[in-house]
Amino acid sequence: MKYLLGIDFGGGASKATLLCEDGAIIAENTVEYPTHHPTGGAAEQSPEDWISALSENTAKILEKSGIPSKDIAAVAVDSATHTFLAADSEGKPLRPAIHWTDARSRREAEELREACGDGIFEKTYHKPDTIWTLPMLRWLKNNEPECFFKIGRIYFEKDYIREFLTGVFATDYIEAQGSMLYNCEKGGWDSELCALAGIDKAVLPPIGKPTDIIGAVTEAAAKATGLAEGTPVIMGTTDTAMEIFASGAVEQGDMTVKLATAGRICVITEKAYPDRHLVNYSHVSEGLWYPGTATKAAAASYRWYRDTFGGDYRELDSDAQKIPVGADGLFFHPYLLGELTPYADPTLKASFTGAGAEHTKAHFTRAVLEGVAFSLLDCKIYLDSLNIPHKDSAVLIGGGAKGKLWRKIVADALGITLRTTESSDSSLGSAMLAGVATGIFESPSDAVRKCVKPKDTVYPDPENTAKYRELYKTYKEIHDALAPIYNKK
Repeated sequence: MKYLLGIDFGGGASKATLLCEDGAIIAENTVEYPTHHPTGGAAEQSPEDWISALSENTAKILEKSGIPSKDIAAVAVDSATHTFLAADSEGKPLRPAIHWTDARSRREAEELREACGDGIFEKTYHKPDTIWTLPMLRWLKNNEPECFFKIGRIYFEKDYIREFLTGVFATDYIEAQGSMLYNCEKGGWDSELCALAGIDKAVLPPIGKPTDIIGAVTEAAAKATGLAEGTPVIMGTTDTAMEIFASGAVEQGDMTVKLATAGRICVITEKAYPDRHLVNYSHVSEGLWYPGTATKAAAASYRWYRDTFGGDYRELDSDAQKIPVGADGLFFHPYLLGELTPYADPTLKASFTGAGAEHTKAHFTRAVLEGVAFSLLDCKIYLDSLNIPHKDSAVLIGGGAKGKLWRKIVADALGITLRTTESSDSSLGSAMLAGVATGIFESPSDAVRKCVKPKDTVYPDPENTAKYRELYKTYKEIHDALAPIYNKK
């Protein structure tokens, strides 16, 4: 038997999945690590935490599965798009990585929009915002010039980790599309966009395909991870692309709803749909795209709530289950890091509104879950306004999909049927992609047939959907009332 190892690096944890060539999941392991917020709007991660999580995950996977490391046919790594690491010419990090949720580049994004926003949009299909590498680099130049002018290499998260395994500096074109330094019309790094960032193209990695076998596990990496020296390592790609793949969404019109660190609703299409409130990326199936909307803090909101106010998810869910739809008038807006669709407003702040003496912790818990669902409804309504063809149901993906109560709330709020699979984790998608790259699976569709296992179907309750649509009106009114306060200069 041959085995495939996929390892994901997300906003708060790394997960590894070991997959058998027959499509069975053999072992899984998760290692948490922090995202640091040293100042207002900042979001940073330590590359040392990534490598530590990688090594712990591989060791635990080998221990749990009991298989010899030499039986792993290939390894793939994925991570969140946009997160970048500034390093010197030898690849040594100059500072912590800037996570994609970092909002400190607001002024730089505004300047880019005003000066050349249309030109950037034409090349990248996106408007300048704080999530993109281009504004982040300009912020770094303006605020940490002693670091900026030492940059010899720019890594994206999974590429730094993969270089640790192989010694090869490279990235894939889907990851590159998330930098705002890549020309989506012509392909390749764009000299004018790089000039806007103040960098030379030479500091950026060579670009390949997600399925390229980019190198092999080195002797040093084998000692650190327990993997066998010489194990093939593929290029890999971004976490959302891998989650979508792992969910089985490989055909035009398939739709996914993501409840991970961030939330997204994506539709598989035959072309890009450039729009100032959509994020457009290529799919791993050649010729397809997955344009989608995005809410910045989905499962990140629930994790923040848990970490700040205490409890574990199971107990929190159990108590919130007893609270009626609408949390007895308590609302939560999940703008912990600003918001994307449909506002693209990094100044927005999270809030609880409508609290009264009658509200308990269980009410606040339910309000968090419903607030994220309302944010996803914002996304769904905007997506529908663009008339992009899609099916009537969707696959629910991301760590938040594990919560039975949250699945039901989202299905009711969106008013659509949601299907789940045994696993839609991006680490599974990476393992499947490694199988495609090495010929173990004939194609992405073949990998889906063999590896994606249906689990549950959640149907919306029409009565609850009607209630949520009425509550949504109030949710919007609260946003409209508070946004001017947060937007004050």
